[in-house]
Amino acid sequence: MSENSFPSWLSSRNFDYWSKGEHKIMPQSFFEKWARGEAILLDVRYSIEVDHLHLPFSLQIPISELPQRLSEIPLDKVVATFCSGGDRAAVAYAYLQSQGFENCRIFKGGYADLMAELMPGKLRKLKYMKA
Repeated sequence: MSENSFPSWLSSRNFDYWSKGEHKIMPQSFFEKWARGEAILLDVRYSIEVDHLHLPFSLQIPISELPQRLSEIPLDKVVATFCSGGDRAAVAYAYLQSQGFENCRIFKGGYADLMAELMPGKLRKLKYMKA
């Protein structure tokens, strides 16, 4: 895409776009898609953060490396951007969208909502969905 891709992308997003929340994916919805092989979690945290909490089911690309590593991100799946608080996930989402990743969403809730989905009962349900 051209240098002007991001300004064009941003200009095309109006109040209705942002207010509908379609740019986000709820944790439960993400994990259902992930269990079916339809989604990946793109972890844009820095390596020092990943060293403290590694998410083995994610694709880890620090936000500062994203432009150089776009080819590692699948175009045929929902890409849910994730970081500890949501700011970098939002930046990664906007960048990926501007680069043609139309099926990209922001993983809603950061650590808190992620951990809630990783409780034993919910993981057991995912195990059977994946089988």
